[in-house]
Amino acid sequence: MPIACKEIKLPDGTTVGPQSLFLIAGPCVLESEERALFLAREIKKICQELALPFIFKASFDKANRLSIKSYRGPGIERGLKLLKMIKEETGIPVLSDIHEAWQAEKAAEVVDVIQIPAFLCRQTDLLVAAARTHKPLNIKKGQFMAPEDMALILEKATSQGQDQIMLTERGTCFGYHDLVVDVRSIAIMKQWGFPVVIDASHSVQKPGAAGTSSSGRPEFIPVIARSGVAAGADGLFLEVHDEPAKALSDKDNSLKLENLKELLLSVRAIWQTVRGSGHEKE
Repeated sequence: MPIACKEIKLPDGTTVGPQSLFLIAGPCVLESEERALFLAREIKKICQELALPFIFKASFDKANRLSIKSYRGPGIERGLKLLKMIKEETGIPVLSDIHEAWQAEKAAEVVDVIQIPAFLCRQTDLLVAAARTHKPLNIKKGQFMAPEDMALILEKATSQGQDQIMLTERGTCFGYHDLVVDVRSIAIMKQWGFPVVIDASHSVQKPGAAGTSSSGRPEFIPVIARSGVAAGADGLFLEVHDEPAKALSDKDNSLKLENLKELLLSVRAIWQTVRGSGHEKE
């Protein structure tokens, strides 16, 4: 049986953790107001039907794009206004990532979960600033790090009295332009008692392989999702888009919206089997 993890309590009263598989999903970056709201509502419908807790995710700024010409998003001011609107219109908790320490306090005024990007997970000032907001954190394991090293990252966050933390596995660098997921990392990170999430979208990325951007193998998203949950992951992270080919960021590692329900049904069945829940299939 998987090691039990603590519940993460979101400001709206939602809890995620050991009681149910949960989903963090949305487009890589905020595009138009209409598209963000459409995706939030459509994903919510599916999650309500399947009784899965759902956190909407989208970045207001992608500060770590490979090319200076890449679309970064609407920026913090406009982006937080969009995320606030989505919360108010849908009642869904929202998550976004920060890249600099000064953004933590401002983002905490709106978002329910602050995310620390994988590339920045060792940045002490960023972690400390995010932890001091006492908003739940989702810390992504760096592509360059062993899972055991995340114990030191946790120590930075918990040093500020923060205990509402999720850890996300998103693949490890495997030579140039490729990532590999070692599902042992899920079991290793679970030992500290915090929920562990499998990011099945970024795990199929091929970093920098498109020349001025990353490419990916989205056909393997279900494989990574199912194997991660089978290994004990508590939550699933997915970049979801209604038209991935037109996505302004991460188009090659986004799951098509029309395929989401089928994937969640299969992953939920695996979660229930691993947990021995005995829930009957709907």
